[in-house]
Amino acid sequence: MAGPVDESASRQFWEPDVLEIQLVDVLKAIADPARLSILHGLADGEYHPCNVAEFGLPIHKSTLSHHFKTLREAGVTTTRVQGREAGVRLRFADLERRWPGLLPALLQAASSHTYAPAGRTPTA
Repeated sequence: MAGPVDESASRQFWEPDVLEIQLVDVLKAIADPARLSILHGLADGEYHPCNVAEFGLPIHKSTLSHHFKTLREAGVTTTRVQGREAGVRLRFADLERRWPGLLPALLQAASSHTYAPAGRTPTA
């Protein structure tokens, strides 16, 4: 999604309130190699289009949607829909409020991660 998101004209999917976010859920959500790659792709804190090309992952659109849902329901991301376009971004401030320093540490780890589907060795 290019440009700022007009919050008044957008629709939001369900996500947990900041105090409902559980550390175990966050860690489980990012434990998947594809979701860790998505986390790295969202590191700038901006909204990004919810499409396969944006993240460069060799997965189907439906699988990507599942990963976005898992991250959102764990409290890691927020999703906004405007018309037919959806954008996703990290809930950086919320996660920082709950566990100061956690997200920067996870993003640092994600920056050195190379995506490989579960059960396969990553290629450099």
